[in-house]
Amino acid sequence: MNTLVLLPGLDGTGLLQEEFAAACGPRVEVLPLAYPAERSLDYPELEALIRAKLPRDRPFFLLAESFSGPLGIRLGAAPPPGLQGLILCCTFAQQPLPACLGPLLPPLPHSLLPLGLLRLLVLGPFATPALQAQLAAALRQVSPAVLRHRARAALAVDVRDCLPQIRMPVLCLQADADRLIPSRVSRRVAEQIPGAQRMDFHAPHFLLQVLPGPCAARVQDFMARAADHDVGNS
Repeated sequence: MNTLVLLPGLDGTGLLQEEFAAACGPRVEVLPLAYPAERSLDYPELEALIRAKLPRDRPFFLLAESFSGPLGIRLGAAPPPGLQGLILCCTFAQQPLPACLGPLLPPLPHSLLPLGLLRLLVLGPFATPALQAQLAAALRQVSPAVLRHRARAALAVDVRDCLPQIRMPVLCLQADADRLIPSRVSRRVAEQIPGAQRMDFHAPHFLLQVLPGPCAARVQDFMARAADHDVGNS
């Protein structure tokens, strides 16, 4: 059985990854990690929190979605014991959002962005009542100040120097209809990691949420191949 650690998107709750986790099936042990909902932590602080929570008694894979991508990249460049492979989903190594959104973040007193605009960016025409309800429920669990802090951190992050240092198997999942992080951004990430595999889907930014089954199948195949390769080289 493979172990898969999940790092969440901007909400940090892990609630939006539940269907993907279920789609991974009984042969994958899924360990979702969540971030504090009331504490504004920068990327280095979140990295320290994650490293303290990673499995220490068995090999594992790491999936980093969207906001958590820079954390996954840093962990891949300086891997903890047991990390066998990295999956990056709809993510970035440097400022991913349209520059016009930056000035909107500081003055918003009660929310990150209007829910309707956020829904348009992450779901677009793929939105369903169920997905919209999941998004709203996840955001309700997190302090608006924390969401704003994370968004500003994403606008300032730059871990491009870490990409060529990654020497483990890497799979990059990308969505061709992503309105939040253009596919060219995530494509550049894959191009700068030696030997990285790339898989494109017709989906919005919420790739794992819209296509949990196909994504889980691709991740399972990647983990099986990487684990077999590791055994063959041991």
